[in-house]
Amino acid sequence: QVRLVESGGGSVQAGGSLRLSCAGAVYSYGSNCMAWFRQTPGKEREGVATIYTGDGSRYYADSVKGRFTISQDNAKKTVYLQMNSLKPEDTAMYYCAASGAMYRDTWLTSALARESLYNYWGQGTQVTVSS
Repeated sequence: QVRLVESGGGSVQAGGSLRLSCAGAVYSYGSNCMAWFRQTPGKEREGVATIYTGDGSRYYADSVKGRFTISQDNAKKTVYLQMNSLKPEDTAMYYCAASGAMYRDTWLTSALARESLYNYWGQGTQVTVSS
């Protein structure tokens, strides 16, 4: 049974950094994707970063581009989210998600927009950024 476990959240001042980890990353036959989403109370969950496990390609939401970096360690089955230059608006619960096998074109067009693509979710880790 797949179990994704996030860690690394915490409280930090604006401009600071955190690195989130997602242990238990899933690699489907062929390729799939891993992603980080975030959610604040009263708002829909938002996709922020995704990586295509087959070739390591990645892309980001505009709100975090240039500040966040997603990466994977295949040997450790862990996906990371390095978050730099954090802003108060980055405050949220961050979730790791894993999809099933996925065509790369689907990943390119839908990975951050369609939660239904993901079979597995972690419990979340809280990130709080103070001004």
